[in-house]
Amino acid sequence: MSDNGGLSAVARGGEPHTHNAPLASGKGSAYEGGIREPMIVKWPGMIKPNSVSDDYLIIEDFYPTILNMAGIENPKIVQTIDGQSFIPSLQGEKADAERAIYWHYPNNWGATGPGIGASSSIRKGDWKLIYFHDSRKIELFNLANDIGEQDDLLESNPEKAKELASQLTEHLIDVDAQMTIDKATNKQVEYPINVLNYAEN
Repeated sequence: MSDNGGLSAVARGGEPHTHNAPLASGKGSAYEGGIREPMIVKWPGMIKPNSVSDDYLIIEDFYPTILNMAGIENPKIVQTIDGQSFIPSLQGEKADAERAIYWHYPNNWGATGPGIGASSSIRKGDWKLIYFHDSRKIELFNLANDIGEQDDLLESNPEKAKELASQLTEHLIDVDAQMTIDKATNKQVEYPINVLNYAEN
């Protein structure tokens, strides 16, 4: 698998042959074109040939999966294992459909385009919430109905937005995530749940 979605030059005013349609944008973006990619696994005798899974996972899942494959049950390590083994998915079991996965990118890497810039995101089941640090904008999508992330459901689904913003905030605090510093105020940007709560008042 790749560590990011494909480069989408067309989203940045380039040639259309490098687009990730129907996914929005590309490498460096918080949209699906920047984070979603296919994965191929070969494990003779352990995986049914030509099998396909629609389960989602994140690159942090590789480490616990490899430990699992190696039969290491109690590794003596200092770091926290962030992911979870995806061996059950490889062997045909259905993964937890409501598992939350997170992306956090608190800086700018130079490129511009849709969804590119400092952001934090959460996906839980079919729902995905993106928090853009610079603008403090929050977007909510249902990926099952809108894989291209064209229909922002923030206003029509405020409770789902609050649920995901709260869970994303808790995660950022739990992992002591470095947050973007607002150059205008020299202060850390607000957590997503605080932005939502402020918008309601």
